[in-house]
Amino acid sequence: MSKLHPVSSRDWTPVHYTAERWALLRSLRERAASVLEALLCTKVKAVVIGSVARGDVTPTSDIDVHLDSYAPTHQVVSCLQEHGYGVAWYEVIQAAPNSAVRIVVYIDESLTVSIPASKLSKTEEEFPLFAGCLNLDELRAGKRVPGVNKRLLLIVPTVFGHVESSILGREVEVAKMLGISVETVKERVAVRLKRVKEGRSGFYLHKLVPPNDSPERVLFALARANSLLARKLEGVLL
Repeated sequence: MSKLHPVSSRDWTPVHYTAERWALLRSLRERAASVLEALLCTKVKAVVIGSVARGDVTPTSDIDVHLDSYAPTHQVVSCLQEHGYGVAWYEVIQAAPNSAVRIVVYIDESLTVSIPASKLSKTEEEFPLFAGCLNLDELRAGKRVPGVNKRLLLIVPTVFGHVESSILGREVEVAKMLGISVETVKERVAVRLKRVKEGRSGFYLHKLVPPNDSPERVLFALARANSLLARKLEGVLL
């Protein structure tokens, strides 16, 4: 369960970064850029999302890379291996029955590549923009973008660090700032508040897959026994 609880009342609070925080951000972005460069050979658009794109990193920040459409896992892994990256394990996840199915490639505990294994809804397509995302060229150019963190704070980059403000009650304004639909903002708020209220962040489907196995094979086997999952995979894996 996440220990980061949403902040209901905070209005444009400035946060000044220390030299150590700027150094950490540079280090994480260099590693993210290396992975994005490795994934160019998949020919699928890839972005890094979250704090690495926004700038508000901490020592526990992960590097989350998302592909915007399906690419075979073996192809993704081959591209990564050509650049010196191995695979620790895979996860097959689905947050809820109506959510997208994803294959997550774990390079290590803090570095992942997420591959959609089913069609994405509009709100799922817009999630990277909600969280903040950058492609390889933007990352190399030193760009930072606004986005929302797990505490439901809108992070807006500044020359000294960032300013942050709660998005609760300001969903329409935040949607306009991020260039996404109000529905996406409201859905992400509802999901986050529900997880905090229920005290869990579990998945409807969550399977660990060893690095010598195929996540697609696992999904095919699960789909044979689950018609709902099979329908979800139609048009992408099936």
